[in-house]
Amino acid sequence: MYEILCNCVFQIPSAVFCQPPLATVGMTEEEAVQKLSGELDIYVSKFRPMKNTLTGRDEKTFMKMIVHVPSDKVVGCHMVGPDGPEIMQGLGVALKCGATKAQFDSTVGIHPSAAEEWVTMSTPARRIHGQGRHEP
Repeated sequence: MYEILCNCVFQIPSAVFCQPPLATVGMTEEEAVQKLSGELDIYVSKFRPMKNTLTGRDEKTFMKMIVHVPSDKVVGCHMVGPDGPEIMQGLGVALKCGATKAQFDSTVGIHPSAAEEWVTMSTPARRIHGQGRHEP
């Protein structure tokens, strides 16, 4: 039953169309800690997109990826910044297909784009331990 719930509910991409836009798919860090067993790697990126650098705008982007270490599955992606909802729709497909961190890492990013940051995050910001009983 948990697998059905996880696959149906946690993999629905969503967005809030505000300024800057918010977008998410999968588990939050807190949900992953509560529900999953084993180690979780948290990847975080904060940057100023190149298109903002060239135009002189000060708008920044924040991204977070949550990876279940034992299975290498990406269980959550979250973004605040321009084009977040558009990017998150594609990440929703990836998570629905059970994408792993290794698959993200082996994907060539489109340069220059904010989306390429999802495939270039190489060092976890932190590792935490899941308190749950489930595998993704």
